[in-house]
Amino acid sequence: MSLSLDVRRLSRPGVLESLSRARARVVTRTRVIGALSVGLGVVMVLPFGLGTKAGEMALLGLAGTTTAVHVPDMPVPVRPVCLALGAVCILTGLALMPRPLSRKAGNRVLGGVLVLFVFCLISWAAAGSHMDLVGLGNDTLVRSIPLILGALAGILYERSGVINIAIEGQLLVGAFAGAIIGSAIGDLWLGLVGAAVSGALLGLLLGYFCLRYLVDQVIMGVVLDVFALGITNYLYDRLLVPYQNSLNSPSVFPNIAVPGLSSIPIIGPIFFDANILLYLCYILLIVVHVALFHTRWGLRVRAVGEHPLAADTVGIKVIATRYGNIILGGLIAGLGGAYFTIGSVGAFGKDISSGDGFIALAAVIFGGWRPAGALLAALLFGFADALQNILGILGAPIPSEFLLMAPYLATILAVAGLVGKVRPPGADGKPYVKS
Repeated sequence: MSLSLDVRRLSRPGVLESLSRARARVVTRTRVIGALSVGLGVVMVLPFGLGTKAGEMALLGLAGTTTAVHVPDMPVPVRPVCLALGAVCILTGLALMPRPLSRKAGNRVLGGVLVLFVFCLISWAAAGSHMDLVGLGNDTLVRSIPLILGALAGILYERSGVINIAIEGQLLVGAFAGAIIGSAIGDLWLGLVGAAVSGALLGLLLGYFCLRYLVDQVIMGVVLDVFALGITNYLYDRLLVPYQNSLNSPSVFPNIAVPGLSSIPIIGPIFFDANILLYLCYILLIVVHVALFHTRWGLRVRAVGEHPLAADTVGIKVIATRYGNIILGGLIAGLGGAYFTIGSVGAFGKDISSGDGFIALAAVIFGGWRPAGALLAALLFGFADALQNILGILGAPIPSEFLLMAPYLATILAVAGLVGKVRPPGADGKPYVKS
């Protein structure tokens, strides 16, 4: 009986065509992953392997400054390692060509190939010199701070049904407010509060026009990004340049080494020797995840983001819920902006966020609108940024323009190549009018 039902279901018009198209997409994606694996393997063999002198070694440092236990450097014979790992990637790519893989399996294979490629790239760049891997790991985390906080803000917005293209603008005004308050008052904590509030205020502008007057959320987000860029540039020229010493010279949060944890070899210096903003990221990641997926409040927020009419029917205030998430997300995005000034640089500069808000938005999509996924995406993009910086310091024979493009290329490849077709919250970007 069940077999006959399955046959009738498959014989419906369009079902077989749909299955055929789905299989064709799987085959095509697998072949693309295979071709990419072969291409990366060829790069690992030719310029990385054969382009390195025989016998040349790279010293990869695994010891941090706060560890009590000394970890010796890891010597890597560059040419044989790159030739061997390149051959593995080429053979893996060739083996994939005739064999379609599921999306999850394909992502695992591609992820493994990319890890091998990055290891060869690091070894090749450090050939004949020393590279501090612990420092690279810590730099990755630190550079991921605005991406993590911006992505958390985007998740709070979009889980309630509001698209937030204005993350870039919120990072900018947060950085500006943190610098000017931290300088004028001389209190970094007040600067942090001011940065958070400024991000929330810009978010409220988005909510006011999009929720009250039903302005297109994407267009309004772009407008607010341009507004934030224009107003901060104007105030920078009019206030911060002539009054540099009093309004644009804040101190910076010092690094805090967590007693005991920071002395763990390799892991300690990376995760537990940083400024307060990184520890805030740890806390907010846990809080947002638990609140969204393990509380009644989170269930209501997700209901509003998926089906606002049904949520309204059972008594949930849709517009009020969205406003609440807009404020919360704005506060978090503003904290992310504070990283650029009172968290790292110590002064505000024009366009200091450099597109990190848009990368954070990509992390939201890459992470499937979940904090854990967004964290992994932010770390990937932060690693690309940290890697291009250290490759420039080592003098790797790669044009500086390509190094500067690395974080953005990683964003494009991750979202277009690894994510593919994803499903956002059902009511994301759709205005709600109470009937």
